[in-house]
Amino acid sequence: MKLKYRILALIVLASVTNVSTARVDETASAERYIKESESQWAQAGVTGDTALIQRIVADDFIGVEPDGSFYKKPEAVAEAREGKEIYISNKLTTVNVRFYGDTAVAQGSETWERRTGKPKRGSYVWTDTWVKRNNKWQIVAAEDVTVPASN
Repeated sequence: MKLKYRILALIVLASVTNVSTARVDETASAERYIKESESQWAQAGVTGDTALIQRIVADDFIGVEPDGSFYKKPEAVAEAREGKEIYISNKLTTVNVRFYGDTAVAQGSETWERRTGKPKRGSYVWTDTWVKRNNKWQIVAAEDVTVPASN
């Protein structure tokens, strides 16, 4: 009788371990996807990659520009399209991702250089909120702050 309980306990423990391992693998995969997507979004403003914005930005997205104005997905797409005329470069510097179930908060920074305007160089620091819906991670909210380059 005790042997039956031990075997049952081992089966339950193995099942729990497999579920935990799968969850860790899923989180690691999501983190890689989010970090890669954040890097690509920084580049989209230079390359004009609107398909990326269509994929990673949710239809109900609302962002906050450095000047405090709000923008939605269509404006994010237009900004990426027009960005190649404005930016010489825009590169992700750092990104950290934390998960809260099917929500992730990505915080990071990127450095940029403009073709025209003042300042010519600077950085953004930002917070993006990602949500997993229908097995797909997308950004639902973003807030960007401009940090001028130090001399």
